[in-house]
Amino acid sequence: MKIGLMHLTPYSKADPAIVARRAEELGFDSYWVGDHTIIPIKSRVQYPGAKHDGREPDYLWQLPDLLMALARAGATTSRIKLGTGICLIPERNPILTAKQVATLDDACGGRFLFGIGAGWNPEESTILGGDFEHRWSQVKDYIAAMKVLWRDDISEYHGRYVDFPSVRCFPKPLSKPHPPILIGSVNNPRALKRVAEWGDGWLPVVQSVDEFADGVKRIKVMAKDTGRDPDGFDFSVFALEGQWRSANQIREFEQVGANRVVLWLVGQELNSILHEMEDLAGTVLA
Repeated sequence: MKIGLMHLTPYSKADPAIVARRAEELGFDSYWVGDHTIIPIKSRVQYPGAKHDGREPDYLWQLPDLLMALARAGATTSRIKLGTGICLIPERNPILTAKQVATLDDACGGRFLFGIGAGWNPEESTILGGDFEHRWSQVKDYIAAMKVLWRDDISEYHGRYVDFPSVRCFPKPLSKPHPPILIGSVNNPRALKRVAEWGDGWLPVVQSVDEFADGVKRIKVMAKDTGRDPDGFDFSVFALEGQWRSANQIREFEQVGANRVVLWLVGQELNSILHEMEDLAGTVLA
């Protein structure tokens, strides 16, 4: 079973170059960072992880750019996977994002894992160019365009949200045919259908092993119905704060089809994060 770490504060006070390198030394499989370019001061939707008083946690609006943070992490490591958990696709230019992802994957030796999502904040999405009410249609179109840019020497794409004539876009990602597309979601029929039809894996937040197991089974059935290999998916579990931090819990996920569990680092400063990783290694990697 692969164990990854989600780092909420990959900025100068908790340098991703140091945290990722230590995670690799300890034997963790992957290093993940999150994505919010901005957080609007006023929003009609509350953050799903808000505290009891309704306040959003400070880290939410303090996140650095995730691809730049992963580039720094990749420069000091050689084996650990580098993942986005998750990249908010409608809020980024798809051609530029394809270029950045390919550059990162090429530079780090094909270690990039592209966890993607559509976002929860309507104002954030709209400010950054997202069609919030149809955001998953936009995600699908953006990813389809990125795959063309990653694959073809001369790329051309004509879709609902992305439309460009013949262009050259290099470098190409080292991962072939492209970095794995892991769809972040909860367990609902539409999300599972997306994974089965055009994703390479599932990266959900769940409340129980049974919920995860149910999603895995349903994705495999739908994949088989669409002619895809039901055993060809990367099934990962994305832990929230305090979730799945024992070897027994992780073993339960492995038994129902998980390839990886990504644990949430709760520390904020570098020293506390390093100690936390060492404690986790002794618990879940022993």
